[in-house]
Amino acid sequence: MSLNASARLPRSLLLRSLRKSGRRYVAACSSLKPRAGVTSVIKEKQIRAFSTARAVEEKIESFGVSTASDLSAGSKHILETFALSKAQGRPTFVAYTTIGYPTLEGTIDVIRGLERGGADIIELGVPFTDPLADGPTIQRANQVALENGVNSLDQCLEVVRQARKEGITTPFVLMGYYNPFLMYGEKKLMKACRDAGADGFIVVDLPPEEAASFKEAASSEGLSYIPLIAPTTSEDRVRTLLSHADSFVYAVSLTGVTGARKKNASNLPELLGRIKNYSDLPVAVGFGVGSPEQFSEAGEQCDGVIVGSAIIKHSSEAPEGELEESLANFCSHLTGRSLKEISETKAIKTDGPVNWVSDGHHDSGKVFDSLCPTLDESKYRFGEFGGRYVPETLMEPLEELEEVYSNVKDDPSFKEECAAFYSYIGRPTPLHLADRLTQHAGGARIWLKREDLNHTGAHKINNAICQALLAKRLGKSRIIAETGAGQHGVATATACAKLELECIVYMGAADVERQALNVFRMEMLGAKVIAVDSGSRTLKDAINEAMRDWVTNIQSTHYLVGSAIGPYPFPTIVRDFQSIIGSESRAQMLEKAGKLPDAVIACVGGGSNAIGMFHPFVGDESVRLIGCEAAGDGIDTNSHSATLAMGTPGVLHGTRTYLLQEKTGQIIGTHSISAGLDYPGVGPEHANLKFSGRAEYKPVDDRQALLGFKATTMKEGIIPALESAHALYQAIEEAKVMDKDQDILVCLSGRGDKDIGTIRKSLPKFGCKLNVRTIQE
Repeated sequence: MSLNASARLPRSLLLRSLRKSGRRYVAACSSLKPRAGVTSVIKEKQIRAFSTARAVEEKIESFGVSTASDLSAGSKHILETFALSKAQGRPTFVAYTTIGYPTLEGTIDVIRGLERGGADIIELGVPFTDPLADGPTIQRANQVALENGVNSLDQCLEVVRQARKEGITTPFVLMGYYNPFLMYGEKKLMKACRDAGADGFIVVDLPPEEAASFKEAASSEGLSYIPLIAPTTSEDRVRTLLSHADSFVYAVSLTGVTGARKKNASNLPELLGRIKNYSDLPVAVGFGVGSPEQFSEAGEQCDGVIVGSAIIKHSSEAPEGELEESLANFCSHLTGRSLKEISETKAIKTDGPVNWVSDGHHDSGKVFDSLCPTLDESKYRFGEFGGRYVPETLMEPLEELEEVYSNVKDDPSFKEECAAFYSYIGRPTPLHLADRLTQHAGGARIWLKREDLNHTGAHKINNAICQALLAKRLGKSRIIAETGAGQHGVATATACAKLELECIVYMGAADVERQALNVFRMEMLGAKVIAVDSGSRTLKDAINEAMRDWVTNIQSTHYLVGSAIGPYPFPTIVRDFQSIIGSESRAQMLEKAGKLPDAVIACVGGGSNAIGMFHPFVGDESVRLIGCEAAGDGIDTNSHSATLAMGTPGVLHGTRTYLLQEKTGQIIGTHSISAGLDYPGVGPEHANLKFSGRAEYKPVDDRQALLGFKATTMKEGIIPALESAHALYQAIEEAKVMDKDQDILVCLSGRGDKDIGTIRKSLPKFGCKLNVRTIQE
């Protein structure tokens, strides 16, 4: 909502309100009693107060007062707070804490301490399992809060309600990630927040392209939606974001994750100038402020200063039983205001609204009406799924990636460049009629697309080589990647070695242990492998860490996503580069079988091999598409990765898709014998194929996967990856109930060398025996 001239309050009401507010501020400052060492400070405040009042009287005709009669109650509360701070000649102090940290009971002590210490607005962090834009300090605070049992918005709102009952009037802004808000229900959430006493929201991964319904619901209940603007934000997006602002703007001072730093960002004046060029709303700067010097420096340049990680850190170090007092003193020291001064200025009351007064140099409404671009979110989606749910810092590199990919995907020279590597990869891979496996099943013919024969031993190299070439078109020399089973990590390290690119691979610590061979292969290829020890220590957490790296190093770095997941355009890019699997298979089936297959089967974790196999067949209605998910210990347990069978729609890692999650929106830990399928989400195109009914998705548990592994190994002499073994088991089961003149095409996505250690340990557990002596643990 833009604040335009037609929506301003009547001039007489504004004048009366500002005069009254000015007189009360003058009176309060005049009553301040001199004390040793601060006489000059009080005198200066009194002079500034009288000057402010005279300016209101004398300059009212030239001021552009940007307070609209239709502003929400939350927006007014926040704007009044900024206006009062401005009248006092200081920046607004915006303090952050995580609800439930260091304890749920201690959160109220934290809030009291922040208010006593001079916090004008308090951001209350809603705990989430996967805070991908936050640094170690706030990550830890989220983890502790969840361990303390704070995993629902109802618990968070009870804290707000309790604070209001205690008489705390500071504006509260709920800050967090979208999925818990989405799962609560937007309309229900807004009513509950209004009733509890919250004033607005900062949603880290909800850009305006995705926020229409959220913002509408917030406005309907009098709550503010506060956008973030980053140094990477383009000029068009600055205008777009400001058109959605209705209280203040959160300026992210630097690229990277949250956390206190030794000095402020050097490009802050340029960022603030770009914002103020289009809006007179107050701007608060966050990310990195942690010392009095930094606070003072930032406060001289902007309307508000946001402090988070430094407060969290101090909360953890406060003496037992002294949390409130310790935080009050810390905040007082940080802002350079004594507790007595803070207490006295908080006693100032106004019986009318204190209005945010601009410098009168812009009519924001006209600027936005003429310059704000129209948003088209449909291109980011697969039906109801997909999108770009990412921190603002990542929007610009995503748009750059989209533009470059759009230009090269149909460029003959780029296609030739990719095709030139097919002989290096080993393409085309053969289509093999598994006659003994077919005989074993006793029904339909089973055909294997041998992606396990690719260089590096899996389908992952198809995407890795082409994305690495795309990165060179982007001018990026540093590549990061995530990996679960290690195959994507090996493929990325291989592509980087071949194309002379720096390579960093993030891998869950649990996967590092069970895929030690692939870790060694990556390191031999020159990659740096970083074990991620947070969360479940698996693929999900590796993706979180890779995205944090990307946020921090976007200028030099391309995130070479390995699966068909993430924000647009990644799912499309990965699908297109992997569609060579299905395109080759389709032609090979027509040549060898004389017809299309009756069913196509592939394993699904994130879903890159499956979407690459399925995509060329989607238009062939006679062909069944069957994805096989990891059912782990069984879908009747809490130990599985069957996202499409047991999950519900939500938002994670930049995309809307099916997730394994609690009703509160917290992501659930997963399990699979295969590291590559151990993921709580799935690619958004798979979500749409399930939702539309075009594809079927069936759970296959660990024991069944081992049976598929054993049958393929002993009947065909092919040792498949455990991921592929899920699809092979289902292929055997489908073949049993199909006619012998029918055909099943299976994507054998990788070879099983990497899994031998896991298999040796697991076979005895399930009573499966090969014709060799088993080694006991």
